[in-house]
Amino acid sequence: MTKTKYALIGAGHRAEMYVDAILGTHRDSAELVALCEPNPVRAAYYVDRIEAAGASAPAVYAPSDLETMIDVEGVERVILCARDDLHAELIVRSLEAGANVVVEKPLTIDAPSAARIEDAIECTGGEVVLTFNYRYSPRNSALRQVIQDGSIGEVTSVEFSWMLDTNHGADYFRRWHREKVNSGGLLIHKASHHFDLVNWWIHSRPTRVFASGGLRFYGAENAARRGLGTRPERGTHDDPDPFELDLRTDPRLAALYLAAEQHDGYLRDRDVFGDGITIEDNLALVVDYASGATMSYSLNAHSPWEGYRVAVNGTRGRAELEVVERSAVLANGDLHPSLDPSLSGSDGGDHIRPEGERLVVQGHWQAAHEVPIVSSATSGHGGGDALLLADVFESVSTDPLGRAADWTDGIRSIAVGIAGNRSLETGSAVSTADLGIRLLELER
Repeated sequence: MTKTKYALIGAGHRAEMYVDAILGTHRDSAELVALCEPNPVRAAYYVDRIEAAGASAPAVYAPSDLETMIDVEGVERVILCARDDLHAELIVRSLEAGANVVVEKPLTIDAPSAARIEDAIECTGGEVVLTFNYRYSPRNSALRQVIQDGSIGEVTSVEFSWMLDTNHGADYFRRWHREKVNSGGLLIHKASHHFDLVNWWIHSRPTRVFASGGLRFYGAENAARRGLGTRPERGTHDDPDPFELDLRTDPRLAALYLAAEQHDGYLRDRDVFGDGITIEDNLALVVDYASGATMSYSLNAHSPWEGYRVAVNGTRGRAELEVVERSAVLANGDLHPSLDPSLSGSDGGDHIRPEGERLVVQGHWQAAHEVPIVSSATSGHGGGDALLLADVFESVSTDPLGRAADWTDGIRSIAVGIAGNRSLETGSAVSTADLGIRLLELER
């Protein structure tokens, strides 16, 4: 079998999934020939990991030499794991240099850069694949199947609430995501996953968005208002509180970030109650779709538990999906603690929110029934990562659920966040057809 030659752009935390996939399950179809990473410490981390696995070390290039890398190394596809605001430039340059692109969500963070990607794809005929791994989670696939089968009829509305806990949610306020100029805020960086799910579940596209929200928990002003007192700039002192992240306690994060910060000044462990945070931590949206359905969406980034609840109403009934990914964050827990479902509550009472997932469907004039979800514990995102990687590297040709995503899905997902950010600024509802993205304009 001929192997496809890959290059990895961006050697941070997320890159490991792709490196390990190429070294392991997909080694017969993929070869990692180059890394494009400006920080020498992070680049060396992955070179060492690759060599330790018995593979040849990839060549290392700076971002300024991207085109040279693609040419000299014969790169056929790049995997893009760089910062969100850099996606558009790197996608366009890769396409123009002759390589196809696999990109982590979001596609990009604003309308002008989305239009640039559209132009580049039209001019080059290149391929851009979006890695929406949540589509592949068995629980989300099961809901898609229920809707696709017509069990609840034509979808009329969606209720969607996402809770990020004080572990995961707080982390967006420590790192580069905390500045909207880098990430587009949680409406784009995080919620593009959620908006893509809805687009995919109901097989429609967003047309109008109204948003409300703000920074109401994290940040210096909120800390001062609640009397939290003087805060350290970062989590590296010896008596941390539950909101601090001490990179020294995690060898992998220490190697990727603490040891690397001398080269680029990037601090991975900034205080969540510090200055300079420009993203929101509480958000609520109303979204209209071309099909006539409406979604009410909410995101909270400081919940005591993590998971989501979705209800899809239809002309024949209702489907409800509840997922508890982490039932509690304990003040004395590990860096990424998870409460064992067998444990009792801290007050000695019963553990009333067990981790897990449940999909319930109820037709009009019928009793409710639970739909089985076949999950896998072998990969992240409820078993979705392994299925996604098979699609990326093996190009699975038939999938009745249509889980593979391309740049058009990426556009439709970020359209909600871009319009939502504009709505936050103006206080008015925003039509996605007014964003200046041709894909959306043509589909009015």
